[in-house]
Amino acid sequence: MYLSIVSPVYRAEKILAELVARIQVAASQIAPDFELILVEDHSPDASWSEIERLAALYPFIKGIKLSRNFGQHYAITAGLDMAQGEWVVVMDCDLQDRPEEIPALYQKAQEGHDVVLARRTFRQDSFFKKLSSKVFYRTLAYLTGSHQDESIANFGIYHQKVISEIRGMRESIRYFPTMVKWVGFRQTTMEVVHAARTEGGSSYNFRKLFNLALDIMLAYSDKPLRLTVKLGVIVAVSGFGFAIYTIVRYFLGDIIVPGYASLIISLWVLTGFVLSTLGMVGLYVGKTFEGVKQRPIYIVEKRV
Repeated sequence: MYLSIVSPVYRAEKILAELVARIQVAASQIAPDFELILVEDHSPDASWSEIERLAALYPFIKGIKLSRNFGQHYAITAGLDMAQGEWVVVMDCDLQDRPEEIPALYQKAQEGHDVVLARRTFRQDSFFKKLSSKVFYRTLAYLTGSHQDESIANFGIYHQKVISEIRGMRESIRYFPTMVKWVGFRQTTMEVVHAARTEGGSSYNFRKLFNLALDIMLAYSDKPLRLTVKLGVIVAVSGFGFAIYTIVRYFLGDIIVPGYASLIISLWVLTGFVLSTLGMVGLYVGKTFEGVKQRPIYIVEKRV
């Protein structure tokens, strides 16, 4: 197998037929032997029935149905585990990642690159979607200490040796773009046209983006703990300075009765800091607890 295309599927019943037809045309320009792996992430609509119907018509389709909604990046992992191609394309199913860009991504890879990431020049998303995405990537870049480009997502073409290394990363928290960046190899980007969404809306709301950012931060960075240490030093130095100031005022006779306000302020500030520190450490312990269980990253219910 020369080319594999992996696409996680969620709420895509009405657009899967068009997706398959356009991918067939695009992939045929690269090689006659290719496979399309559609991973249905326990979608509430009839996406799986549509995958079964299309698989009966197109022999290059492989379908996977997960036992529950694991999430987009877990579905991508399930598809990558099945991919056999020398080159692997990962793309969303909503047709905002245009299948017509696949040959161009492949040609760029032939210039000597192991990874070619698609950069969306003009994102065809709502204002809230673009704003939340920008905030998400800026926050993620700060907390992980690595550059994050909000114009780059999952869409790209990857050599099998890159995918093989990503397969070996079996940690319980999955985020495909960060994993690609971590494994390295010769990577580049290419500008592509980003299409408008033709059906439905994004499944990522603010709450899901926040939880995803929190998971990535805890999985790939210890910067929050370092920030907690720095904040502790600032609070300790400030407290020491306040203590010296209070002692000086006492000996100068400016303080006759100890101040109630300063006591309450100090109590609330220090208590809040201690609780924040315990909470941050608790999050890391909780994620460690999840990791040592060694549960499967995903569970497959059906294949076609």
